[in-house]
Amino acid sequence: MARTQKNKATAHHLGLLKARLAKLRRELITPKGGGGGGPGEGFDVAKTGDARIGFVGFPSVGKSTLLSNLAGVYSEVAAYEFTTLTTVPGVIRYKGAKIQLLDLPGIIEGAKDGKGRGRQVIAVARTCNLILIVLDVLKPLGHKKIIENELEGFGIRLNSQPPNIGFKKKDKGGINLTATCPQSELDTETVKSILAEYKIHNADVTLRSDVTADDLIDVVEGNRVYIPCIYVLNKIDQISIEELDIIYKVPHCVPISAHHRWNFDDLLEKIWDYLKLVRIYTKPKGQLPDYTSPVVLPDSRTTVEDFCMKIHKNLIKEFKYALVWGSSVKHNPQKVGKDHTLEDEDVIQIVKK
Repeated sequence: MARTQKNKATAHHLGLLKARLAKLRRELITPKGGGGGGPGEGFDVAKTGDARIGFVGFPSVGKSTLLSNLAGVYSEVAAYEFTTLTTVPGVIRYKGAKIQLLDLPGIIEGAKDGKGRGRQVIAVARTCNLILIVLDVLKPLGHKKIIENELEGFGIRLNSQPPNIGFKKKDKGGINLTATCPQSELDTETVKSILAEYKIHNADVTLRSDVTADDLIDVVEGNRVYIPCIYVLNKIDQISIEELDIIYKVPHCVPISAHHRWNFDDLLEKIWDYLKLVRIYTKPKGQLPDYTSPVVLPDSRTTVEDFCMKIHKNLIKEFKYALVWGSSVKHNPQKVGKDHTLEDEDVIQIVKK
């Protein structure tokens, strides 16, 4: 690919190579069934709490110190690299929500190709709701690019939305390409050649925005995860104020000092914003609402039905209606059905049949 000149005539050929590369990469990540070796010890941590955050970074950037000071969990800290060898879990309570933190072992360049324990580390990172990339403030930018490359190679897309492409396989009828806006890179030929590489010859493809060949490959592969990410620049006690001002302008970035516990409030606020959680308070009949332990839902699923399922799946069978107080209703209280969408800090009372 590096030797190919980039122009209109070769776009078709490059698209084909990209698809081939993505296919080989996927085979690397998910090895074909063979001898069933046992799982790597210490990597499968049960998911608890309302959200899960993974700390990813190079060895010796202060991930373990950060976990110890945030969650009060002791993760072994020492002045040499690769102190942490397995996943260390911790839990913090913030604004009533239980958030699980995972201190993952340091990754090195080439992790996506299986160097170190990179593969297991990144497989755990795929299950997180938010990734914190911990960087050393004295050498951040080179490291940031390397870690992003490692995660991208594993099908993790940071701080991006899934591409706006409709894709549907059919039994017959060839490939139908519809573009709702002008395309700068993809044409019918390129799309056909990429799909042919996956042995797909009949499909409807709708391009709803100007997309690239990589976006199309992501959609066809279908195993990509889109995770928000915050860059945590640690060890700010070692730089000057002027340098700190420059760092603050980097997007998605929080400077901290894990050792001195500086700027943790800012970090927790940003984590809360990126997790997009919604808190719902419950109110038993004839009593005051319980403001100490809210039911926490992700902002994509906040209907009354989702709320009932989170508490117990039998609750929806006995559901008659709900009374809601808060910003999602016009009157306080208001009677609502199970399709009503709740907002942050609403109070709800379920009335059974």
